[in-house]
Amino acid sequence: MAAVAGNHKGKVGVGLGNAKDISDAIGKAINDAKKNAVDIEMTDDSSIPYEVNARYNASEVNMHPAPGRGLVAGSSVRDVIRLAGLNDVGSKLISRTKNKLNNARAAVKALEKVRV
Repeated sequence: MAAVAGNHKGKVGVGLGNAKDISDAIGKAINDAKKNAVDIEMTDDSSIPYEVNARYNASEVNMHPAPGRGLVAGSSVRDVIRLAGLNDVGSKLISRTKNKLNNARAAVKALEKVRV
């Protein structure tokens, strides 16, 4: 089970959990996501200041500021950006992989690179 946890104020993480019971697996995944959470620096208008790229295994993501356009992203990258508390961000998955977990991890890795 995979989970993404964020506080909508610049902190987000991705985690995994395994258990026989699904509710236990969800709890473990959320705890792992909180443990792996990273702090994200954002601008005053809840965006990122410049374009950033990141790669995790076969997944590659490109994020850029999109003032006035809102959140433009797809798949699990959208969930990561939303839970981080970012608003005016555009995103593009460059890779062809459909692995949502690796896409989410690439998004977190990209957001880690942002320094204001």
